[in-house]
Amino acid sequence: MRQPVLHAFDRATVLKLMLLAVSLVAITLASMLMGRYHISLAAWRSSLLTPGNGDVATLVLFRVRLPRILGGLLIGAGLSASGAAYQGLFRNPMVSPDILGASAGAGIGAAVAILLDCSAPAIQGFSFLGGLGAVGATCFVAGRVRRGNDPVLAMVLSGIMIASICEALVSLTKTVADPDVKLPAITFWLMGSISSINNTNIAGLLFLIPAGILVLMFMRWKLNVLSMGEEEAASLGVDTRIARWVVVLSATVLTTAAVSVSGMIGWVGLVIPHLARMIVGPNYKVLLPASVLLGGSYMLLVDDICRSAMASEIPLGILTHLIGAPFFLFLLVRTRQGWA
Repeated sequence: MRQPVLHAFDRATVLKLMLLAVSLVAITLASMLMGRYHISLAAWRSSLLTPGNGDVATLVLFRVRLPRILGGLLIGAGLSASGAAYQGLFRNPMVSPDILGASAGAGIGAAVAILLDCSAPAIQGFSFLGGLGAVGATCFVAGRVRRGNDPVLAMVLSGIMIASICEALVSLTKTVADPDVKLPAITFWLMGSISSINNTNIAGLLFLIPAGILVLMFMRWKLNVLSMGEEEAASLGVDTRIARWVVVLSATVLTTAAVSVSGMIGWVGLVIPHLARMIVGPNYKVLLPASVLLGGSYMLLVDDICRSAMASEIPLGILTHLIGAPFFLFLLVRTRQGWA
């Protein structure tokens, strides 16, 4: 039986999206004022109005804070959109963006690049290619081991296997790495941080993250149908094989692009789509925009805490785990009704 049409843009939903957008703008503006170098409101306004004056406040704002804030927005939005897409594709709210091994593959790529003493752009490139390679290996294995008509289960199991292999290889690189220089660098990268984002390494994010989100937005109604199941989607005229690969490719690009710059940042792509679903419902016409807005806001808030809570900066991945796991448990206890 065909499911009833989901009416997404009612007045209440539009109001919720507007509030999320306003919150994102407010958090972004507040983040510009936060940091170890104090920038007053007057200096902040002067720097924005005359960006070429060359004073210290302007340099800090445009070379340090704005790239970091923009990077945090893009990374949070990309991971959240990727997680939302995977949760619909695999019909499981417990799915995260690294379900197919993208994060683990990016980790081994970065670890190998650090071990080879590569430059920062090369580490980012190795990480990106490692993530794509891991998901490619997952899809290849899934195609070989698929039994019956359950390609989703084959992909999940293959992803677990590939991720496990990548994690073992990361441990191997840490074992053979120089304990004074390279081992700390690998360990710090794996903990996740956006402190090193600058105008150079953010260029890739400016293209890849919006492009991946745009593709998922075009696929939003197919994600609604795919979340009903393979047979239901096929009966409604959706080429499930092509739709599945488009979603996997887009979500993989989002995840690997984010992780290649920030390192391992967990729970964002798992918790934020779940929270967005509680706010606006399961319809991907509004769930994807809500996830993007919430993901950007959440990443900025966590990063603000990381760079302000202690004398030394806290790695971002540590705080996302400390916040994400208990919060997700709270959501599970509160709903008690499964996935909407």
